[in-house]
Amino acid sequence: MRTTTLIPRRIATTGITVLGAAGIATAALTGTAHAAPQTAKPAHQTAAKAAAKPDKADDKADKKGAGKKAEDYPDNLDGWIREAMSIMKKHGIPGSYDGIKRNIIRESGGDPGAVNDWDINAQKGIPSKGLLQVIQPTFDQYHVKGTADKLTDPVANIVAACNYAADRYGTMDNVDSAY
Repeated sequence: MRTTTLIPRRIATTGITVLGAAGIATAALTGTAHAAPQTAKPAHQTAAKAAAKPDKADDKADKKGAGKKAEDYPDNLDGWIREAMSIMKKHGIPGSYDGIKRNIIRESGGDPGAVNDWDINAQKGIPSKGLLQVIQPTFDQYHVKGTADKLTDPVANIVAACNYAADRYGTMDNVDSAY
């Protein structure tokens, strides 16, 4: 069994972001992302391994009543987070509701269509997008099969960002600023 030690990194960022769905408030952000040292397999490797194993819960659901409708989630921030957490649980990706929501509010103000058009990534032609401000290459690398293959899909954005944060920082809960 191979283990990888994730090394905490300091990322300092300074900039201005728009908060709130209507973009009413702006705030200057300066911060450092802190992560506790972790010894674990990268989340995307764990997710791939978990996807290959049959899920006992899925087996039970299949036996109990084929054709039963999966849980419906409201099409709002609460529903997107809860649906993402359900998918994350199936794939062994850590993250709490509060940690995910805190990061979403800071990154996009809860707007799934938010686009950062000013930072270094945007200057290079790869703007951060969505609830957790993910760039396309990161989304492509950490996308979890079974979610929409669209960067701005709220659930896919949350799951991919949490998968990345798990690989890099141990969990999204350890992210305290732009990551």
